[in-house]
Amino acid sequence: MAKLERYQQNIGINGITKEAQEKLFSAKVAVIGAGALGSGVIMNLVGLGVGQIKIIDDDVVKLEDLNAQLIHRQKNISRAKVMSAKDWIQEYNDDVKVEVDKIKLNELNYFNILNEYNIIIDCLNCDETKYILNEIALRHKKILIHGSTQGFFGQVATIAPPNSACLACIKQKPEEFKEENFPLIAPVVSTISAIQSQEALKAIIGGCELLTNKLLTFDGYKSEFKTYECNKNIVCEVCGELN
Repeated sequence: MAKLERYQQNIGINGITKEAQEKLFSAKVAVIGAGALGSGVIMNLVGLGVGQIKIIDDDVVKLEDLNAQLIHRQKNISRAKVMSAKDWIQEYNDDVKVEVDKIKLNELNYFNILNEYNIIIDCLNCDETKYILNEIALRHKKILIHGSTQGFFGQVATIAPPNSACLACIKQKPEEFKEENFPLIAPVVSTISAIQSQEALKAIIGGCELLTNKLLTFDGYKSEFKTYECNKNIVCEVCGELN
């Protein structure tokens, strides 16, 4: 069981309350993708004391991943990322319960996998799967924290059905998805994953303003953040059909 003294520096003026820390101990968060963004999110959730984390990823650790996927170790090359991540968590904080699935999430296999998790963090690098995750969150009214990076740029948005803008409201779902590989730069990835983790923290403890109906962007070249209003699209082809 989590020991409160481990998290004393979370607590206090301009921090969180003991009651909020207890909510973190009881929280269950699903992290979809154990690569670059997933590494940063997992590190932050474990540091906060989130009680249960589920990690879903179908890939293995590769040498070229190690520039930005900071929970993975060279000794784990060719090993499943979910198992490498689980080992890191258990070594760092064995108070945290970890569940893993080495699968690619799709519309057919997600229900039992995510059924008990009300907060889902999108750490994927595949746009097609991001939109599937968006539809899962909408259908089952789960909070989805979207994040993505491309080189020196990144973005975060929080989707809280049924009243907030969904991913397709923010960026229209394309008719075709192209496979593209963008550079992953560790400081940018760390910045975006930290904001995603902060959104999860706020969603768990309550009483905080989330990035719903907003898109936060980060320009690493200029060290500049911008926030754009993204209201729910009443004729959205995704959330409009599900309401």
